[in-house]
Amino acid sequence: MSDGFSKSGDGFYKSGEPIADAKAPSGPIEDRWTTRKFEAKLVNPANKRKKKIIIIGTGLAGGSAGATLGEAGYHVQQFCFQDSPRRAHSIAAQGGINAAKNYRNDGDSVHRLFYDTVKGGDFRSRESNVHRLAEISTQIIDQCVAQGVPFAREYGGLLDNRSFGGTQVSRTFYARGQTGQQLLLGAYQALMRQVDAGNVELYPRHEMLDLIMEDGRARGVVVRNLINGEIKHYTADAVVLASGGYGNVYFLSTNAMGSNVTASWRAHRHGALFANPCYTQIHPTCIPVSGDHQSKLTLMSESLRNDGRVWVPKKTGDERRPVDIPEDERDYYLERVYPSFGNLVPRDIASRAAKNVCDEGRGVGPGGLGVYLDFADAIERLGRTTVEAKYGNLFEMYERITGENPYETPMRIYPAVHYTMGGLWVDYDLQSSIPGLFVIGEANFSDHGANRLGASALMQGLADGYFVLPNTIGDYIARTNLAPVADTAVTEAEERVRSRVDRLLTIDGDRSVDSFHRELGHIMWEYCGMERTEEGLRKAMELIPALRREFWERVKVTGKGEELNQQLEKAGRVADFLELGELMVIDALHRSESCGGHFRAESQDEDGEAKRDDVNFSYVAAWEWAGEDEQPVLHKEALEFEHVKPTQRSYK
Repeated sequence: MSDGFSKSGDGFYKSGEPIADAKAPSGPIEDRWTTRKFEAKLVNPANKRKKKIIIIGTGLAGGSAGATLGEAGYHVQQFCFQDSPRRAHSIAAQGGINAAKNYRNDGDSVHRLFYDTVKGGDFRSRESNVHRLAEISTQIIDQCVAQGVPFAREYGGLLDNRSFGGTQVSRTFYARGQTGQQLLLGAYQALMRQVDAGNVELYPRHEMLDLIMEDGRARGVVVRNLINGEIKHYTADAVVLASGGYGNVYFLSTNAMGSNVTASWRAHRHGALFANPCYTQIHPTCIPVSGDHQSKLTLMSESLRNDGRVWVPKKTGDERRPVDIPEDERDYYLERVYPSFGNLVPRDIASRAAKNVCDEGRGVGPGGLGVYLDFADAIERLGRTTVEAKYGNLFEMYERITGENPYETPMRIYPAVHYTMGGLWVDYDLQSSIPGLFVIGEANFSDHGANRLGASALMQGLADGYFVLPNTIGDYIARTNLAPVADTAVTEAEERVRSRVDRLLTIDGDRSVDSFHRELGHIMWEYCGMERTEEGLRKAMELIPALRREFWERVKVTGKGEELNQQLEKAGRVADFLELGELMVIDALHRSESCGGHFRAESQDEDGEAKRDDVNFSYVAAWEWAGEDEQPVLHKEALEFEHVKPTQRSYK
């Protein structure tokens, strides 16, 4: 990306031709997924054994995809940079998974889940994709129960549900505060069954560093063995990216420290469009930052807002202990401002509300950057034993980190970067703009619009892996007759990787990789975080290119390429974050509206709520890499709403 974009014309980018999702079928929305599955060409069982598919990532999306494609008979080669698929970041998801089962008989349905998700995404997602997700949600639960996932159950034996933000029904299935872990173990055991059967070759501690392209198609990957530094190539009939989100561009986030954007960014540089990169989710329920020593943040599940009440003192600068503040001197601000949803407003709204009261000087804890999440009422109403059964491991985690007992003292929470709604652009089949490259789970942009509802990440990851991709990737394979990959394509890709590794190792500067990452994160949080302004974003567009230039002049990467070298791993990832961060800022700057996780201070109503501009911005912003030192090209995919009319979002 350019070190100094022209500020003429469109600003920091060029405008390209509009794009459309050519794979989405027409007709009644409830029939579209069935129609697409029927229209897709099939690969017969004997031919599947001859077809090879590469999958990058082993989280919920990747693990479920590998297990399902292996079971179907394809030859799967699967890579992860962790030492085991069980350590994928999906394991950290705590609160639950949505499904429109309506076990509570409280008015839920596929249509209501569809409606809540489109509305929760602030009308910036595709109706066809979201409706498919809502349909498949019911199948996911049946699949996971059959695998033995230990969902919580009611006294009568039925699966239990709890409420999550952005809805007025109970549709979230859970396993205490470790739902992601249990779902991942379910996918993992199914995946390892296919490994044992010989249908899946698993390569842990391998990181994808480039995409092999031939005739405009994705034909394989180049990976680096993280133990010995060996660079190798693998070719296939199709490549699937299930490599997660890019929240670590902010340095401090709830993501695992290894989470990165490299696989997606390598694909982007080969022509895969990157959609809506500015849509990042700030989660309202995170343990506040405690000092500069931290390298990551810890999430407290949104499920806690189901029984916990959020409040701050009414007076500014009130430093009394929470137990010493009487009820009439407490401001339960979410219940006051949003009486219909109360503490269960969506994440973007709860996060901005917390920021607002802290900006007023009513925040609690060190630096005044925190609000209380109080369980006193729930403990009195339900009893401590019941609360422990639902949230015990989360309370224990909080006490270990903070030294405070949340059964006796309210938790302190504050918003933090958590999830990314943006990602590589995909069509209805989950295929990117590069033929043969499919993108699933958080790595794609397709389902959540500008804001993800709680408990929908696990739903999307498993829907994509278990049910969508296995039906759509076969259509591509059946319609594509591919010859073996030419040696020149492989050699070029390997040379790109070796050249980049050598360049990082030979700079021999005087600044650590982490220092650059931390500085980039500070810029991103300050100017492209919870609240964005044109002035701040333009400031970031001065700072990030300068920081990137400095990185390539001063970064210090010790060690060699042919060995275990975590500094080298980090350096490659941070180099990509520096380029991604710039694109995120450009995307945020061009979208001069507020919607979901993207809040522009210049675009708010008299009550301080986000103010969308449907006339000018009802589209997906899909960005094309135009080359080194070239402005990115913006392609717009118009969003059409036939079944959910866009309205000003209200949870009051």
